[in-house]
Parts: sequence; C-alpha cells; structure tokens
Amino acid sequence: MATIIKDSKSVKAFGTVKLDAKKRISLPKSVLTDDVIYYQVYHNKLGQIILDPQVQIPTSELWLYSPAVLKAVDKGLNALAKGKLVKGKRSDL
Repeated sequence: MATIIKDSKSVKAFGTVKLDAKKRISLPKSVLTDDVIYYQVYHNKLGQIILDPQVQIPTSELWLYSPAVLKAVDKGLNALAKGKLVKGKRSDL
C-alpha cells in the first residue's frame, strides 16, 4: 500500500464531533476546500480515520497521467521556468 500520511504535521482542526442518527459526521468548513468533493477513506487498527482528498478526471484526459507524459510535461515546465524555449514542429493534437 502506498504511503497515506504525506505530512506528519497534523493539527487538531476542531473539537469533538458526534455521529448523527444515521451515523454520519459533518465536517466544518475550516477543513474543507471548494475544489475537493471526494475523499478516499482509510482506517487503522486503533480506529483512527483518515480522509485523503481526491479528484476525478475525465477518461479522455487519462493519457496525461502516464509516467512518460508526466515526465515530458515536467521537463518542459522546468525548461520554461529557466527561460529555455525551443522552437520545433507544432503537433496538432
């Protein structure tokens, strides 16, 4: 399994919460962001629950997330940041 905790600097975000009659918990706005509506839910043997924010992408854009394409995009962005622009053939996608 991949590492779930990517930042070990946890803070207590708010006080105690209580399950409602349907066993749900409402999260305060202070811990939510407008761009995340999905969470992967993890739990451990101690009963701790971890919510990992997720995003969904359209299947038509999934090609961008292959390791080779991400590496090429990263290389291009790094070159751009350093002011290294290369003229080449234009590729119509």
